[in-house]
Amino acid sequence: MHAVIAFVAVFVLALIFIYLIKQFSPKLGLIDIPNERSTHVTHTPRGAGIGFFLAVVLSLALFERQLFFDYPWTFIALFFVFIIGVLDDRHDTSPNTKFIVFIIATVFLSFDGLIINNVGTYFGVPVTLGWFALPFTMFAVSGFTNAMNLIDGIDGLAATVSIIILGAFLIVGYRHEDMFIMTLSLFFIAALAAFLLFNWHPASIFMGDSGSLTLGFAISVLSIKSLDYLPTVSILFIAALPIFDTLIVMTRRKLRGRSMFSPDRCHMHHIIKHFFREDTRKTVIFFGVLQAVYSITGLLQNKQMDEGYMMVLFLLNTLLLYMVLGAMIKRQKREC
Repeated sequence: MHAVIAFVAVFVLALIFIYLIKQFSPKLGLIDIPNERSTHVTHTPRGAGIGFFLAVVLSLALFERQLFFDYPWTFIALFFVFIIGVLDDRHDTSPNTKFIVFIIATVFLSFDGLIINNVGTYFGVPVTLGWFALPFTMFAVSGFTNAMNLIDGIDGLAATVSIIILGAFLIVGYRHEDMFIMTLSLFFIAALAAFLLFNWHPASIFMGDSGSLTLGFAISVLSIKSLDYLPTVSILFIAALPIFDTLIVMTRRKLRGRSMFSPDRCHMHHIIKHFFREDTRKTVIFFGVLQAVYSITGLLQNKQMDEGYMMVLFLLNTLLLYMVLGAMIKRQKREC
């Protein structure tokens, strides 16, 4: 009953806060102006991430304030990422500034013991990171936080994929009675459910970087904590789509002699949306189902397993998606 009350509280607070952000977005300077890469054609409020993050934090203070004392540096880190997201929504913060904040935030996570010390056993060989643990964690957290930002390209997609990923972590937390994982997952799911009422196509407000960066970082935190109970390859499957999209897009750009960070309209959601004749809802449902299949696959793995064959399977999935999407790009005559 306690969990149900908390879920409803987060949901209602998120509805209220997002509605207020939407109403006052012009005065707050939170308006998304369309450009050549946009999928929308009208000026649209953004910054809903402010609303749903505040709903999560306030609800944590009301229902599970002990978590702030158990993981103080983690919440400080999350707040830092949230602030840089808000600034980016208003002033388009430089990539270097965001990267520096991600690095500092990851250092804060390490103070709470949230660091990737080993990445599993592959064909009988355990891989421990030693001195490379913190740099590797910085790379992983920065990469996934940015990956979540990259898939936030069409109405409802980032929220839908995130809810499914968070749902998987909620199951992990429930199985192992981990209050931190359970609470953070549940509260963000409730907040995103409220956000989807505004963001389902046609969206009346976008989450903005205040939402996508905060979500990406929060999922990164949950991923690291879940390594206590799951093999590394499970995390890759549980959070597969943002990882696949980033790997494939950046590899394609590199092979074609372009900067890996140069913008284009060649992300998975752009290609699949065109395949579905620009039907946004079908596209989002397709990715939701696909992410659910990958997340379930991740949940089925055992902590004591040898991860070699599953890692090969993950890499083969990446290669297969790269080839299929490449064929679709040629058929659609895209410049990628």
